Formats: sequence, structure tokens, C-alpha cells
Amino acid sequence: MKQVKITEDLLIGDGYPLTLIGGPLLIESEDATLKIAENIYNICNRLGISFIFKSSFDKANRTSINSFRGPLLEKGLKILQKVKQEVGVPVLADIHESHQAALVAEVVDVIQIPAFLCRQTDLLLAAAATGRAINVKKGQHLAPWDMKNVVQKLEHGGAKNILLTERGTCFGYNNFVVDFRSLPQMRELGYPIVFDATNSLQKTKEVSKTEEQSKFIPYLTRAAAAVGIDALFIEIQENLDISSNASPNRASLENLEYILKPIIKIHSIYSREI
Repeated sequence: MKQVKITEDLLIGDGYPLTLIGGPLLIESEDATLKIAENIYNICNRLGISFIFKSSFDKANRTSINSFRGPLLEKGLKILQKVKQEVGVPVLADIHESHQAALVAEVVDVIQIPAFLCRQTDLLLAAAATGRAINVKKGQHLAPWDMKNVVQKLEHGGAKNILLTERGTCFGYNNFVVDFRSLPQMRELGYPIVFDATNSLQKTKEVSKTEEQSKFIPYLTRAAAAVGIDALFIEIQENLDISSNASPNRASLENLEYILKPIIKIHSIYSREI
């Protein structure tokens, strides 16, 4: 298992504490972003786990043409830079086009490749060329062993710090299911594994009640920790009722500590056994 270096003080892999990759789906304002980043950091600090702040400057794959996409590249990167400076945590953001990689790498510590784009060779090579750590989400349509080709593309481009994320697999129409066998299967590729709890609950058809999906987050995260993960990805809102731009499967800041505590215990047991 390769150990992935995010910063001088944060490594992910065997023998290191669980890392939370978390934050709101989209950057909505500077004040709100700084506030939630600080609150999540305080929770992680209290629980003794590492934290990477995640939020997107642009969600280019939203379902509707009328959906809010975020503040876009220039403004979004300025806000993420403020998070790094004022909260003092590493940051992660996704890219959708190759030309974004170099600009985003000037600010972020981790470049994320969305699941829909995980096989895009030019995007992967552009991300690899930045020298930044890269988190790739396994495509909803891919088998875990298909990620071998993704890893080979990144390695060919010079990437050394790679994270692989399980985010559910298409299960008929409008639904995803998690096959937990994919976690050890992707781990065999030699890189740390991330479990995306919130997007694994995604429904591609609109759901009417937030709690319909978010209530399952604790169950999936505990199961993933028992199988073996190195980091956990959760989309987090300060309040589940305040943002119409977020997905219906996010976690609330209020419930975050409740979600994390048992996962940390399970991860600790798993780490000792391996």
C-alpha cells in the first residue's frame, strides 16, 4: 500500500488516522464557506482525525440547465485559498476540463476527477502533470477492476499520490448500490481507498424528502470502515434545510460527530488487525 502525501503534515494510508474529506457540494458564499470549514475542522480536531475541506467552484454536470453551478473558477479558487489561509486546512476541488488543472493546482492540495469523467485520458494526464495528489471517483458504470486502467494512465502521467473513491454503482434506473467487495478489490491496485457515503446514496430522480437518503449515511459509513477504508468523503451542510443547491443525501453539521465517532472506533480496530 502506497502512502499518499497531501501536505507535509497529512498522509493517507496504512498506519495513519482516518481522514475526512468533507464540505458543502458547492461554494455558495465566502462567509458560509469559511464558517462551515472552521466548524468541520473543530469537530475533526476534537475527534483526532485529519481533515481535507471539499467544495466545488463549478458543478458542470448538474441535471438541469437552470441549476446553480457555483461561483465558477476564479472566484471559487479565491474562496478556497482563504479557507487554506484562515482555517489552516488542505482543500480539494474537482475539475471537469483539462485546461482547469494547472490553475486549480495553484490553490488546491487535491485535484478530484468526477466519476463521470474518470476515464478521460487527457483530463487524467493534465491532473497528473500538476504534481498534486489526485482523488479519482470510480465511475458508476465501472467495475472496481476497471480502475486499473485509470491508475495506469495517472502513473504514466507522473502521478504518485493517488486516491481511489468508491461512490456506488448503477443499480437499474435512478438508483445506486454499494458493493463493498469493491473496496478490497480497488485496494489491490496499491493505493488508499476513500468511501463516498453521500453520493453512494444518490438517486438520479428527484427525491421528495431529504431524510429519505441521508438517514442511511451512518449505516454505509460503518460498513465501509469495517471492510477497510483510509478516508471518508461526506458532503456536509450546516443545516439540511437551508440550501436548495445541495443534494438531498448530504449530512448535517449537527449530526457529523454522531456519524464519525463509531467510524473512528471501527477504523482503529481494522487498522490494528492489518
